[in-house]
Amino acid sequence: MKINILRVILILLLLGTFFIIFGFSSQDGEVSGGISQRITKAILEKSNIYNNLNEEQKNEISHRTEKIIRKLAHFSIYTLVGLLLMGFVSTYKMKNKWRILITVGLGMLYAASDEFHQSFSPGRTPKITDVYIDTLGVILGALLIVLVKKIYYKYSKKHIKQLER
Repeated sequence: MKINILRVILILLLLGTFFIIFGFSSQDGEVSGGISQRITKAILEKSNIYNNLNEEQKNEISHRTEKIIRKLAHFSIYTLVGLLLMGFVSTYKMKNKWRILITVGLGMLYAASDEFHQSFSPGRTPKITDVYIDTLGVILGALLIVLVKKIYYKYSKKHIKQLER
């Protein structure tokens, strides 16, 4: 019974994350770029070094930083996808190798479909590099679940042995 509740929660969180990604991909290029520019500007303006530059230097740094921030956004939201997918797949009995393969496969498939979806939004173009970045995020999320589970089980076994003494 508890496992079914966990599965439902993970699926709902995953669907919510997919909904957010879909919403971002539906934005036209101007809206998407505007959001990225505002976030970039807010981050850069925290730096005294940036604030002391001339406008041309600020624009160059802002342009370069915006690209990095956009890629980090891809990576981080797909890391969440990897965490949730791996968490869900881990509720089923199978070898970790299969759990990881299923998680990465589904994550990559969604990333590719997301890029395809972007091609229908004005001013947006699909990029294979974004699928790669998204997939790396999914892999990190899956590996984090594996790592946390290993640490948990290692600690649990030590704790149980100490209680048995």
